Amino acid sequence: MKIPFTTIDWAAIEKVEHKGETGTSYWQTLQFGGLRIRIVEYTEGYLADHWCEKGHVVHCLEGEFITELKTGEKLSLSKGKSYVVSDELSSHRSFSKNGVKLLIVDGDFLKA
Repeated sequence: MKIPFTTIDWAAIEKVEHKGETGTSYWQTLQFGGLRIRIVEYTEGYLADHWCEKGHVVHCLEGEFITELKTGEKLSLSKGKSYVVSDELSSHRSFSKNGVKLLIVDGDFLKA
């Protein structure tokens, strides 16, 4: 896949609502073949409605959230912190007490 030099005006990209078990997430998504780039915002009290096994590169832009692993481990990420995981190497879900804004990159390059 070849991606030409591309600038992104996030203000021009539609926010799509996704309900969580509690709260809501809003996704702004760009898709380039097997590469997906998103700005994702979780509202106050957001809890994902599923356990995710997809790989991601997640960078916290604002706020704080907790990633819970199905093993019971909980990891807190705040502004300036990131995590990365490949597909099918972790079951995880997110929770944010006060809301958070994330940059998330995923796609074919994270296949296990």
